[in-house]
Amino acid sequence: MLRKDWNVMSINAEQDDLPARRVRMGSLLVIAVMLVAGIRTTEARDAKEQPQYNVLFIISDDLTATALSCYGNTVCSTPNIDRLAARGTRFTRAYCQGTYCGPSRASFLTGYYPHATGVLGYNSPREAIGDRATWPQHFKNHGYYTARVSKIYHMGVPGGIEAGTDGADDPASWTERFNSPGPEWKAPGDGETLEGNPDGSKPVVGGNTFVVVEADGDDMVHSDGKTAAKACELIAQQRDKPFFLGVGFVRPHVPFVAPRSYYEPFLPYSSMTLPEKIEGDWNDIPKAGINYKTSLNMKMDERRQRKAVGGYYASVAFMDAQVGKVLDALKDAGLEDETIVIFTSDHGYHLGEHDFWAKVSLHEESALVPLIIHVPGQEPAVCRSLVELIDLYPTVASLCGLEVPERLQGEDISPLLEDPTASVRDAAFSVNGRGFLLREDGWAYIQYGEEAERGIELFDMKNDPRQYTNLAENPEYAAVVKTFREKMAARLKAVRTNDLGRH
Repeated sequence: MLRKDWNVMSINAEQDDLPARRVRMGSLLVIAVMLVAGIRTTEARDAKEQPQYNVLFIISDDLTATALSCYGNTVCSTPNIDRLAARGTRFTRAYCQGTYCGPSRASFLTGYYPHATGVLGYNSPREAIGDRATWPQHFKNHGYYTARVSKIYHMGVPGGIEAGTDGADDPASWTERFNSPGPEWKAPGDGETLEGNPDGSKPVVGGNTFVVVEADGDDMVHSDGKTAAKACELIAQQRDKPFFLGVGFVRPHVPFVAPRSYYEPFLPYSSMTLPEKIEGDWNDIPKAGINYKTSLNMKMDERRQRKAVGGYYASVAFMDAQVGKVLDALKDAGLEDETIVIFTSDHGYHLGEHDFWAKVSLHEESALVPLIIHVPGQEPAVCRSLVELIDLYPTVASLCGLEVPERLQGEDISPLLEDPTASVRDAAFSVNGRGFLLREDGWAYIQYGEEAERGIELFDMKNDPRQYTNLAENPEYAAVVKTFREKMAARLKAVRTNDLGRH
């Protein structure tokens, strides 16, 4: 239409040279204005059609996937996490990058591996990354309201929760920060110290110790109850602006403390089933592969082991109820179709497998994490591809239409949400203070020391998924070990090749 009108005006104007030039200039101005208006209208329409997702990131502390009913547990029921899984993509082979709290959280929040930043303890990663934006800070820099409630970066449990302090938090990441103090092991109720207490003479104690407290009072007595309440409040307050909300629950981290009602499904504790115990299970693994907490050095007999499992499950059930409150708040605010929801843990947890307890080990129970991602409009699915927690930063940035910094060491796994049968990586990489894990589709290779000087473990994950038989010293697998040593050297070199100046 514009082209036809312009042609008519040009033909008529050519009858008079000066007026023609004036008409042409005027017509060009009109067309330019109309084109600009059209472009702006199109941009506005496209912006309206392209939603700006909120991000709700929920993380549990010290949670093994095997404790969730959506991952197959038939004793511990987690209906609220299950309903998120029923709407999202549930990843069955997601791995943390550090098998204890500090390095794991620093890694996925910065987008760098622990051996890139050097954060292998419980300190803030800010000094290592300088002015580079963390995951929540990247959203803050793009106009999002960002807030954390309780433990997102490392925070001591129970000490930091009792004190209500910030721990190794990063102020630059957040618009606002909220802590959730709680009584932890001091909560009134029936308590028992299970670790290092064979004669039962030790009272309930604090610290990183296996303690079970069947607590008096309701959810709001405890840190996680307060965290859920604050998260619900913030969702209601921020419903009209884009937000990145990090919600950190501290259970089931020790002490296993929850309101008394959450223990009822797991009583009597003698009904709890312990993992199979194999005679000589440790005989074929290096000393460095024996975890820092074992039934032996914790002096926990089978009665106490069963109570530890029951206390852990009760803590998981309590945490799941708090997740439900946050999901309900999102629904009540009418934001389910505008919000990406992520649920995960910082690492896994041993509950007696190999007679190991807690975290740090590079075995499957400790390195594997639950991961559920719900993106509005995506079909629910189960994805068995290998992924890492470090992938969350680039993935969620991509899903929200933000630039993905090239410096990030994770992968964008958003294609797996469209096609869960696809893959983005051929191995997952994780570390602890002693060694390194490469987890491929059919193999788990663990190397202790930079040059494997403290030993090697190799497991055939197709035929030995519970990792009972270490094949590293078997001559038949010498070629496999050699190949993995080369792969590990290449991976460590790649991790240390970065823009942080640490090599």
